[in-house]
Amino acid sequence: MLSTLIRHEQALFMQAQQSAACMSSHTVEARLCRWLLRARDLSGSDTLDFTQEFLAEMLGAQRTTVTLSAQTLQEAGLIEYKRGKIRIRDVSRLHEAVCECYQAVNDQYAEIAAARDQ
Repeated sequence: MLSTLIRHEQALFMQAQQSAACMSSHTVEARLCRWLLRARDLSGSDTLDFTQEFLAEMLGAQRTTVTLSAQTLQEAGLIEYKRGKIRIRDVSRLHEAVCECYQAVNDQYAEIAAARDQ
């Protein structure tokens, strides 16, 4: 039990570090893609209830910047965005637009799960 808690703590710490690095290195659009994909993974749904204000806080960006990034993704056909609801329309293209931080976090969680299963 203790080793599971330690691995979970390590994963959270790694995710926090990755997020900090991501915020300083990648565009708001790439970070928005990462956030949407991670939320999709955790919720199991292509429809997410997020306001632009909430996304701005999570991404460390201004609301207007998130609005422009969401519009870009919507115009490209990756998402559909209306009044606090985002529907992911093209997961594979969203994967193409995301920064490498998304995969780094997923790899870390996979490593922890593999260690847990041993």
